[in-house]
Amino acid sequence: MSLPIQLPEAFAKIPRYNILYPTPSPIHPLSSIAPPRLSPHHPLITIHAKREDHSSPLACAGNKYRKLEYIVPDILSQTPLHHSHENNPTPPGPQQGGAATTLVTEGAIQSNHTVQVVALARKLGLKVVILLHRGTGGGLAAASDKEAFQHSGNVQINHLLGADVRVCEEGDPLAHDATPLLDELRASGQNPYWIPGGASLHPLGGLGYARAAFEIAAQEEEMGLGGSGRFDYIFVACGSGSTVGGLVAGFKLLDKIRGLDVSRKVVGILNSPTKPRAYHEKRVLNFARRAGELIGLDGERDIGIEDVRLDDRFVGTAYGVLDDKSKETLENMARMEGMVLDPVYTAKVARGMMHWVDEGEVVDSAKPLEQVNILFIHTGGQAALGAYVDVK
Repeated sequence: MSLPIQLPEAFAKIPRYNILYPTPSPIHPLSSIAPPRLSPHHPLITIHAKREDHSSPLACAGNKYRKLEYIVPDILSQTPLHHSHENNPTPPGPQQGGAATTLVTEGAIQSNHTVQVVALARKLGLKVVILLHRGTGGGLAAASDKEAFQHSGNVQINHLLGADVRVCEEGDPLAHDATPLLDELRASGQNPYWIPGGASLHPLGGLGYARAAFEIAAQEEEMGLGGSGRFDYIFVACGSGSTVGGLVAGFKLLDKIRGLDVSRKVVGILNSPTKPRAYHEKRVLNFARRAGELIGLDGERDIGIEDVRLDDRFVGTAYGVLDDKSKETLENMARMEGMVLDPVYTAKVARGMMHWVDEGEVVDSAKPLEQVNILFIHTGGQAALGAYVDVK
């Protein structure tokens, strides 16, 4: 049975193409890793997981499908607006000649995003080309079996789904601007549509998780949580950034409508040490404000840098490298909860979340014994485990 999601008028009018199941992705308690407890150092804590890896009937369900739902209407438009590469200095404007015929996107070798774009292309009956970057992150360099890393996991699924897979070597200009590839496809008679890595830099990329905020709020009401009656902390991966930004915008709008001053704390756990935290904070703030403007907020006035909470303590040595502590968390979650995480994102998020719990960082010193409700968003990605042969 579908759970009604009540969006304000401006938000509800934005076109959306259903990719997800009609029912919300489930939320369930993680009672084994953190049973409710009460002590001077730990208030009564509940931890739940929202299973975005169970959100869609398409291959390898995960967080990108929510973002893509708001991008598909532009893809199917007779004059798509947002089809060019974000680094193209002279975007051509509305694409003439009809709707897109070919989706083009990029990612690291074990990119979850590319699989979800390829699966979407299959659903829409479109061709699809993906660029996999050998030089992104450290997963390939750190792999003990580099051959397996490049042919199993998400790479295998991309081929199974029938994608045109092209590999960019480190330093390839296409890794910076894929416009020449788009021009090549146009010259062959196709109408290519570029989807940025992670869909975050797409102008509509934050809308899916702004809507997810309203979905979570509806689920909270059905669950009857104790304490504040809502999730006080929401932990989620921060990679390209629009999942966090969208959630921030959605909850700010929700709380503005309800007249609440104290919002849920969305904590983005960074998964890469390549850029400093300040870089990601500015990026997420921009995504949140952009999404906020589209759904009815005043981006500059309603969303500030204080709304962006990112934690860079669990990034490990490189993007895509599973450090020992995160590997231990991945194993513990599998053996205690029967829930499989992925080696790039959610293992680090779960590790960070448990650190916040175990160190009392979710405790309000002014209200040390009040119940705290925590939500862990599982964004999918388990298919990549096949390439991490050391995880057993």
